Amino acid sequence: MARPLAVITGASSGIGLAFAHALAARYDLLLVARREDRLVSLAAELRARHGAQVDVLVADLGDPRALAMVAGRVGAEPSLALLVNNAGFGHRAAFWDADLSVIEAMHRLHVMAIVALTHAALRVLVAKNGGAVINVASVAAFGQRAGNAAYGATKAWLTTFTEGLYLDLAQAGSAVKVQALCPGFTYSGFHDRLGEDRTQLAPASLWLTAERVVAESLDALARGRLIVVPGWRYRLLVAVLTKLPLRLRLYLEARSSAR
Repeated sequence: MARPLAVITGASSGIGLAFAHALAARYDLLLVARREDRLVSLAAELRARHGAQVDVLVADLGDPRALAMVAGRVGAEPSLALLVNNAGFGHRAAFWDADLSVIEAMHRLHVMAIVALTHAALRVLVAKNGGAVINVASVAAFGQRAGNAAYGATKAWLTTFTEGLYLDLAQAGSAVKVQALCPGFTYSGFHDRLGEDRTQLAPASLWLTAERVVAESLDALARGRLIVVPGWRYRLLVAVLTKLPLRLRLYLEARSSAR
């Protein structure tokens, strides 16, 4: 019996990898990332463990030609049921000191790649009146830190974009679901690639596993929740930050940035 298809970007590590393991028991998979060796190894493991059909696409979604190729594949999949837009990266620097090419690459990946893939996916899903899109954002969507201007801005955009999609789908009477997943500090390799010491960033109680983030996301998706912040500490933080007067929020963000 044919299974529904889930497409996962940034699938070779971290949260994307955790989504692949969580979904392989119920979905066939199309895994997208830049690292071919990891994708091929993961695909073989998931086929052996779950009997899923697992295809891989090696692509840098910041490259317009590669993005067009992946979007074309997504839009041509009649069994598509779920798109997980997870690919992304971080960069820390005062905005004017940052390499502009890195900031532009971040916006291409965090914004334009998601626009293209989501557009392709929703044209399939809305026509079928079913399925879902999960956009992996961040708690950085709700509060900034110095050195994080571009990253926080793209994640705030992604959360707002997902809310707009929700309203479009609701107005159309569509059963398609969308979710903005907004994790905090997660054991995922993200901070390792930045060369950051986790113990200096946050206490151990604030670090979540990628598996927990994915479990909370999928549970919330089944219940139709739009904005998902894994972990009660982060939900409390977001609830407080979004209600503070701007002057007080800026003061707390500056204090946090100085640590």
